[in-house]
Amino acid sequence: MHASLSFLVLLLFHLHVLSHAEVPAAAAKFIYNGFAGAGLDLDGMAVVEPDGKLMLTNVTSQLKGHAFHPAPLRFHDKASASTQNGTARSFSTTFVFAIVSDYATVSGNGLAFFVAPSKNLSAASPSQFLGLFNNQNNGNATNHVFAVELDTILNPEFRDINSNHVGVDVNGLVSLAAEPAGYYADDTGAFRNLSLFSGDAMQVWVDYDGRAAALNVTLAPAEAPKPRKPLISVAVDLSAVVTDTAYVGLSSSTGPFRTRHYALGWSFALDGAAPPLDYAKLPKMPRAVTKRRSKALDVALPVAMPLLALAVVACASLLAWRRFRYAELREDWEVEFGPHRFAYKDLFRATGGFDGKHLLGVGGFGRVYKGVLPASKTEVAVKIVSHDARQGMKQFVAEVVSIGRLRHRNVVQLLGYCRRKGELLLVYDYMPNSSLDRWLYGDGHGTPPLSWAQRLQAIRGVAAGLLYLHEDWEQVVIHRDVKASNVLLDGDMSARLGDFGLSRLYDRGAGPQTTHVVGTMGYLAPELAHTRRVTPASDVFAFGAFVLEVACGRRPIERRGDDDGRFLLVDWVLELWHKGALVDAVDARLCGDYDAEEAALVLKLGLLCSHPVPAARPSMRQVVQYLDGDAPLPEPRPSYQSFTALAMSP
Repeated sequence: MHASLSFLVLLLFHLHVLSHAEVPAAAAKFIYNGFAGAGLDLDGMAVVEPDGKLMLTNVTSQLKGHAFHPAPLRFHDKASASTQNGTARSFSTTFVFAIVSDYATVSGNGLAFFVAPSKNLSAASPSQFLGLFNNQNNGNATNHVFAVELDTILNPEFRDINSNHVGVDVNGLVSLAAEPAGYYADDTGAFRNLSLFSGDAMQVWVDYDGRAAALNVTLAPAEAPKPRKPLISVAVDLSAVVTDTAYVGLSSSTGPFRTRHYALGWSFALDGAAPPLDYAKLPKMPRAVTKRRSKALDVALPVAMPLLALAVVACASLLAWRRFRYAELREDWEVEFGPHRFAYKDLFRATGGFDGKHLLGVGGFGRVYKGVLPASKTEVAVKIVSHDARQGMKQFVAEVVSIGRLRHRNVVQLLGYCRRKGELLLVYDYMPNSSLDRWLYGDGHGTPPLSWAQRLQAIRGVAAGLLYLHEDWEQVVIHRDVKASNVLLDGDMSARLGDFGLSRLYDRGAGPQTTHVVGTMGYLAPELAHTRRVTPASDVFAFGAFVLEVACGRRPIERRGDDDGRFLLVDWVLELWHKGALVDAVDARLCGDYDAEEAALVLKLGLLCSHPVPAARPSMRQVVQYLDGDAPLPEPRPSYQSFTALAMSP
């Protein structure tokens, strides 16, 4: 008796070990005709109902469910040396599923067959991530997850083709291949659509050929023969995707819409066709019970249900729209810059939703809108520029905040910033008289030309502002985009240097910085093409082009209609100086109403600042002294025949 009992215990122990052991490579197959007593490993909402249906998810929103075949399978052929881990073995699987939605037009969110290295998917998200990935790891090659999705929601972020499709996924939910749900009839070859969330049972076949590195996915109504033509045929090598040993399973998740996801049967095989399911043994989906109702309901319900569904979709869309309308990009390092950060919602409301009526201008680096902050009623100008958050954004925002501490009567106050995905919003004081170039060239609304006194005042104002940036503030600030369109006029027509989106800062005593060449043609110092080192002298060159532009009323570079190509303002002024007719360069629209000595001084100053050799240019302190009459202005050297020729010489 004792010996028999010992033998029985030992036998049960061996059976227990065998039931949990890895399936041998030569016989790695299983079949579940219904799941009663199947011994699947379940998590999340997944349960096996008494009649044998596997319900992966119920109507609870924003949750997920998984069902795993309990034993790991060996997916790599170690005899092959084509990859470090061996070639992925051929496999085949088929399962019958049904998706039942409480709504006629929407469902949520779908289900998937998958191969994963682990049964721990606790970090995966529900809803559009199908319980397989999350926002951080979606698309990562380290996931080692292969899946075939049956997706019933269109997610633009995953480039979904529609809200009723089958997709092949490798390590993420941007499908390698996807097709609308349906099948090709064997008799006619015609494509017949299937609605995945119709509540009808359907069957999926997934067949992977390891030698050919090819995958076929086929879909059909349950109990129908497998169509000869697959729905999807795609070349994909899973050798580097699936791990040597991995688990197979079914996953599902829900979003805001009440949906149940069922599996009725499932089979799998390595190195061969999946065993066919016995439809007679599969649990059946219950038929919908129709209660007697009045004729009024028969008429009203077909109208009311779509309206209700539309209302649900509208409410969900409204909530999503309200959430993403004001979405900002914030990172932990921005906490220290909090006082300088504007809420996107405030800027959106201040500008009327960035309406075209509030658009002040469009330049090469962004759009500028006028706004009134809702709390303080302060008038502001909001500039929207594109940015790449991966490239030095922390340093750039730090510089923006530093520039926000600038205080000078000839510098536009930068009040702060806001970040959205792909956009940087810079908030400035609003200048009611717009930019100087609109007054120089007119905006089509009869703007009178600036008087000589106003032009000279603008030149002196910009010179004072640059002196403050270069020498009088705690750091050296290189503006890098000095030009008439970036000089703004306040209510008193005083000039203020604005738009610090390209500016660079460095500590006093530190060397100049090497950076990308940015700015506007005609204002770029010639040495930048060789050294890419921004210095105060590069701002001085741009200031020289600006001085000539204001005095002459012409842009630094103009295209000609004849064969001469481009007109270069600095060369033209230099030529007139050699001829002794320098003041002929002054804007003809002034009709001679200017002081000739002042005009000559300004034009010579423009030539000196535009010198192609950086060391020959004056500093901004010297420029201010020349303009104020505190130091004599040196004459340009007569030997310089062409500034352009000198700039092009070695």
